[in-house]
Amino acid sequence: MSIVVSEPVPRPGILDIAAYVPGKEHAPGVARVFKLSSNETPLGASPKAIEAFRQSAGHLEIYPDGQALALREAIASVHGLNVANIMCGNGSDELLGLLCHVYLGAGDEAIITQHGFLVYKIQIMGAGATAIEVPEKDLTVDVDAILAAVTEKTKLVFIANPGNPTGTYVPVADIRRLHAGLPKNVILVLDAAYAEYVRKNDYEAGVELVSQNKNVVMCRTFSKVYGLAALRIGWMYGPAGILDALNRVRGPFNMNAPAIAAGAAAIRDQNFVGEAVEHNLLWKDKLTHAFETIGLTVTPSVANFVLIHFPDVDGKRAPDADEFLTSRGYILRMVKGYGLPNALRMTVGSEEANRGVIEALGEFMGRPGDANDE
Repeated sequence: MSIVVSEPVPRPGILDIAAYVPGKEHAPGVARVFKLSSNETPLGASPKAIEAFRQSAGHLEIYPDGQALALREAIASVHGLNVANIMCGNGSDELLGLLCHVYLGAGDEAIITQHGFLVYKIQIMGAGATAIEVPEKDLTVDVDAILAAVTEKTKLVFIANPGNPTGTYVPVADIRRLHAGLPKNVILVLDAAYAEYVRKNDYEAGVELVSQNKNVVMCRTFSKVYGLAALRIGWMYGPAGILDALNRVRGPFNMNAPAIAAGAAAIRDQNFVGEAVEHNLLWKDKLTHAFETIGLTVTPSVANFVLIHFPDVDGKRAPDADEFLTSRGYILRMVKGYGLPNALRMTVGSEEANRGVIEALGEFMGRPGDANDE
């Protein structure tokens, strides 16, 4: 007896994936909105990057360089890397997806952490593999929990360092201990999207570990400190063998020409990057202090956002605060999908936006906040 199928059916497991939901952008009925939900820089892009983008726009009829050589050379120059070990992609999301596509299949496992970036699980399941979630300790990646979860089925381990949405980080000594405990056939994926913001002596993004091993890759992005989120630019530093495998399935023109040009100009403008980092350091500390003063708990962050925890009291929980802030034009990020239902993640914004949120949350909590009260 034949079975009649009335419409196309995706392969098993695809419809079990919870689609990624970006931070909201709109506040209906509010005249002016401050979007603080997506960790975008309030300083925007470097003027040099914008000019490079404009110049490239005059030649849109020409295919981009399929090797993104100008961008890879700029990255290599700034970071002191071998250009041959750099791959660029349509956002770091594409590169994470390529890793899963090439190294995972049915019956394989990849390890993620309790509050890790949601895209990891989506890409793992999309490749037909199983995502193994391990607990974190104090909202920080737990190296021992990861090592305890490794089996003969494990092929990839994903670490966001610093973490999103927590803002916490793992010291380099612990990252090295994690790598040393992994089998040689397991790839350690270090997602360092927020590395430029970190000012800790015991932190490393992963360059040295990649250079010394054949089973470590580091992913970075231009969407945060460089202010090029609209152009979707990511890059990976990895061993020759892994990059060779990924290049065999990577789209031949996966990056557009204006993005290549703007990215190369942006990373060379390190003075502008320094201004963005200094603004972030100043206001991250001010926001943390102000929120704690009005009775909220803030997870110590090394990134360009803060994770704010609300009291477990009727009318004062995170969803209540989100509704209150949105009504006033301040859009933060609910992080229930990350297992944090009573917290909001706030991007460090402009001075005006930051002061506005401090005032609004002070009103919400019934305890006026002051950014200058230090």
